[in-house]
Amino acid sequence: MEHTRSAAIVLAAGQGKRMHSKIQKQYMMLREKPLLYYALNAFEKSEVDDVIVVVGAGEIQFCREHIIEKYGFTKVRAVVEGGKERYHSVYQGIRAVENCDYVLIHDGARPLVDESMIASALDSVRTYQACVVGMPVKDTVKVADDNGYSQSTPDRSKLWAVQTPQAFSFELVRGAYEKLFEKDEYQIGVTDDAMVVEQMTGHRVKLIEGSYENIKVTTPEDVSVAEVFLQNRGI
Repeated sequence: MEHTRSAAIVLAAGQGKRMHSKIQKQYMMLREKPLLYYALNAFEKSEVDDVIVVVGAGEIQFCREHIIEKYGFTKVRAVVEGGKERYHSVYQGIRAVENCDYVLIHDGARPLVDESMIASALDSVRTYQACVVGMPVKDTVKVADDNGYSQSTPDRSKLWAVQTPQAFSFELVRGAYEKLFEKDEYQIGVTDDAMVVEQMTGHRVKLIEGSYENIKVTTPEDVSVAEVFLQNRGI
């Protein structure tokens, strides 16, 4: 098979307001290492060729010194500053990617990503050109009306909780984001990269299984859960 080049964009520019901490959540310590370390380590050990890290305003030097250089992440090719919203940060990451066929976009606040998930995403994106990691939902989901009353109950068997990494043909996702930023209404309701690709290009996105352990660390409770999962893995 012809060798294709792949890159990962790891997003670490979030404010982490729900964590109620003075420290940005991506730099909080999780089992004696910064939270961001774990995602970067997974990509370092994977077959991804390059990693682009997107950080908050004024954090480039800190991230380089205290995470990338300290832990010897050799695949990190660039550290760039993100923007106001997640999709701004993704676009800055895309603009920093060079010589790439496929790109994986990952939230740095998901420390439980592993090599098998990354390999699965890379394998699938070569077939489908667009795929996202996720898991079927366990709970019944209700759609609420404007007054907080249950309005409808979707069929749970068709519902997935979407995670990251989300993987795309680089040309496809770059074109989708360029088109997004040409539109006046682009800032309304963008929640993930698959949504951008679907709405801007019409390309279908394949769902592939990740892991129920692949949680996003958003609240203090999530830190405790992530520590247990890491401990169970012997990390």
